[in-house]
Amino acid sequence: MEQNETGCQAPQAPILCVNNCGFFGTAATMNMCSKCYKDLVLKQEQAKLAASSIQNIVNGTSSSNQKDSSISVITTAEPAVILSTTPVATPQVCSSLPSTKEAKEVKEGPKRCGSCKKRVGLTGFNCRCGGIFCSIHRYSEKHECSFDYRSAGQEAIAKANPVVKADKLAKI
Repeated sequence: MEQNETGCQAPQAPILCVNNCGFFGTAATMNMCSKCYKDLVLKQEQAKLAASSIQNIVNGTSSSNQKDSSISVITTAEPAVILSTTPVATPQVCSSLPSTKEAKEVKEGPKRCGSCKKRVGLTGFNCRCGGIFCSIHRYSEKHECSFDYRSAGQEAIAKANPVVKADKLAKI
């Protein structure tokens, strides 16, 4: 690194990425381009996560000393990352099967007004009775609302204004 008269370092020639992807790398990213470096960091994090999850599965709860040694072993071996994704994916597949069936049953399609069945999409109004209504039927008088606003109001007033009784005065 040569310095010119002003004391600044002269720029170096661009270095191609070590993964031969065609982009330029920097010394800060181990001579890799930003995308390859990000992928490398992501793989390392996944390997650490997989190692800790395998260690927890095998030993229940593990100490930090055992975790550090297993991480260094697994990060050096590429097949361990492949093996670690398989056990993690298996429980998710088993647990996701019932949820996909439920999601198919729950999914009705586009949101529609409870009175006129008009498609409301994102502009639908949620009523306290639990229905979704269009702009015309959003008021409780316009649709047959089953929510009791009177008793709800009475309860709100009763909670906001507790009964205050003064002590009785002794008569003389």
